[in-house]
Amino acid sequence: MKLALALMLCVSLSVAPDTTPEDPTFVVQEIIEQQIRAFMKDDAATAYALASPPVRERFRTGAGFLDMVKQQYAPVYRPGNFAFGRVKLEQNAVVQEVLISGPDGKDWTVLYQLVRLPDDSWRINGMHLVRAAPGPGI
Repeated sequence: MKLALALMLCVSLSVAPDTTPEDPTFVVQEIIEQQIRAFMKDDAATAYALASPPVRERFRTGAGFLDMVKQQYAPVYRPGNFAFGRVKLEQNAVVQEVLISGPDGKDWTVLYQLVRLPDDSWRINGMHLVRAAPGPGI
């Protein structure tokens, strides 16, 4: 009897619908990493393709987008190191913190905002670059 009850419980758990929303953190981080790697190779087409439609509409070409990143987001364009920090999940948007060491050795925090498109893909909709406060030396 106990075995039958255990089997029924296992079967009911294995067919129970997943009611938790899918956590997009891994996908979002992959997209950000792909874009950073594209910047590092001056691959404007790939970096531009990972931007949201409003961003692409604003810059019109991958070259124009890459030029803007070079001028306004140098630590993202040529990072020394980067690591993912905290993440904030919303229904159709994610804010991902990225900790970056710039080419000059200064530390930065970048808040990436990604949005979910109607086809359920995620694209980068913007970023906010903040100089990280100096921490204790090692």
